Amino acid sequence: MSSTVSHQRDKLSLDSTIRSGIAGGLAGCIAKTAVAPLDRVKILFQASNPDFQKYAGTWTGAYRAGLAIYRDGGARGLLQGHSATLLRIFPYAAIKFMAYDQWRALVIPNRDKETNFRRFTAGALAGMTSVTFTYPLELVRVRMAFHSRLSSSSDQTRPSFLRAMRVIYNEGSTSSPATRTTGAQIFERFPVLKFYRGFSVTMVGMIPYAGTAFLTWDFLRAHFFPVIDDHSKRPHPLANLAIGAISGAISQTASYPFEVIRRRMQVGGLTRPDRWLRWGETVRAVYASGGWRGFYVGLGIGYLKIIPMTAISFAVWQGGKSLLGV
Repeated sequence: MSSTVSHQRDKLSLDSTIRSGIAGGLAGCIAKTAVAPLDRVKILFQASNPDFQKYAGTWTGAYRAGLAIYRDGGARGLLQGHSATLLRIFPYAAIKFMAYDQWRALVIPNRDKETNFRRFTAGALAGMTSVTFTYPLELVRVRMAFHSRLSSSSDQTRPSFLRAMRVIYNEGSTSSPATRTTGAQIFERFPVLKFYRGFSVTMVGMIPYAGTAFLTWDFLRAHFFPVIDDHSKRPHPLANLAIGAISGAISQTASYPFEVIRRRMQVGGLTRPDRWLRWGETVRAVYASGGWRGFYVGLGIGYLKIIPMTAISFAVWQGGKSLLGV
């Protein structure tokens, strides 16, 4: 039996799967913490928070928005929603990287099947798997980050994780039976669905995002560190950082319009708590507010965030796997 086949079987073992998941979860937490302030500003831009629209559209706007957040809430303001981020990102990243190892071993059982399409497929499936299990935590995190006190003098309470969950759970519950729409009736009967606003566009957007990220990662590693006689040279951490950064830039560009639409739908419960926001109306709202550029609002800060975040996550994941003997 070749060492390649043996290595593939090792990756499918329960022990290797758990170790890869631990390494991936820690990598995600470290990477997200490093870019948490940028993530907060990007969400405010994408979701068109009225307090921060005047800052959107320029590179200096992100800096000025960060200063405004800091003046309003200090360092805690820049990290608002980060507790929910960490609660979400560990299982999300753990499942994503763990699932990628599993999907890749199944989709690419040997080197003869190693094509870019299969690499893309394995990455997309890994991303969709992780989103399916962790999406409610993502929605709570976005709601916490979207909250702003700059123009809300009546409510000075910084949203906690549990408070954000209660708000989402109770959205639309105060309307009278006579005025309830079909969507409101569905939410009343199945309140857990309130935690899945924007889920469909998230799943669709995850295909190009995770697919291109893992495709680029896998392709560049295979190109610069090819397997020779069933053995490949282990890349230096700096090489992993560089490849991860390139993967992040490409995946962000490919999927960004979906991310903007997703953010709008996720905060839709604040403006239309009685029903789902549909794809069509959300796309029209984004276009009406900024034309085609509206689908790329915050892309500059998105690059500032996603490039180092992806670089760190891939590099720490590989380092963690090495330390854990995967």
